[in-house]
Amino acid sequence: MDCPNASLFSCHRCGVCDAGILEGETCRVTMRIGIVVNPDAGLGGRLGFKGSDGRAAEARAAGAEDRAGPRMLLALEYLKTLLSSSLNRIDASMEGFGWNGRMGGTWFPESQSNMTFTAIGETPAQTSMNETEELVTALIHADVEVILYAGGDGTTRDIANTLEKIGDKAKEIPLIGVPGGVKMHSGCFATTPKAAAEVALAFMIGDLRCAITEVMDLDEEIYQEGVWKVRMYGEAWTPSSPRFMQGAKEQVERTSEADTIEGLAQHVKSLLSSDDDLMIVWGSGGTL
Repeated sequence: MDCPNASLFSCHRCGVCDAGILEGETCRVTMRIGIVVNPDAGLGGRLGFKGSDGRAAEARAAGAEDRAGPRMLLALEYLKTLLSSSLNRIDASMEGFGWNGRMGGTWFPESQSNMTFTAIGETPAQTSMNETEELVTALIHADVEVILYAGGDGTTRDIANTLEKIGDKAKEIPLIGVPGGVKMHSGCFATTPKAAAEVALAFMIGDLRCAITEVMDLDEEIYQEGVWKVRMYGEAWTPSSPRFMQGAKEQVERTSEADTIEGLAQHVKSLLSSDDDLMIVWGSGGTL
């Protein structure tokens, strides 16, 4: 009999497997989860920045408030609730690992018997992609089995690149993204912070296997010329959940903006013709 907590690439150390299950014992998992928060992610969203890389100080000076950290807190608080619920049918527990401070510990809820946090370092006063790389490297050395992170596409690229540098085994560590950035096109992201918690629990109890997804981000060189184009920068493993994970967002190419607007108008027209009571809510912007 296979261990119910086996992913496509490893077994998550339940310590019971065949013998315990056949004897009627409960297969209990304690999963080591790395916590990574990019404290600067998402700061430029309300200010119209196309990403926060290199502009965190400017965004904070303009009144921007933390986005990624509070979203990680929301995800972890909900995971804490799920771990104590009947959905946690094998009594799984979580050992969180990360840095104290804004890149981790600040956003970890009060520990309980099935959810603890171990600090393996301290967040420095100034953070950048170098600190993300240092933290992820430390998490791999701490033998984490999955990385739960909050940020955007830039954070995803930094994490994936670090895992690539460390080696083949590290590249197989699955990523669960808590949406907290300005740009989130990569397939590692859950649809909401609570969805990220749902995915984490399902993965812990063996309900989800992993699949490879795309790491996407803006093409910075073309963007400098005023062109918004998203491209693939790499791949990463992530728990496969069509319900809670967004999947990679691909850019649809059209011959012109007019073609895009015409197609959208035809789609809305068909919806309205099929349902007289349909209400459509529009966001502001030039498309409207």
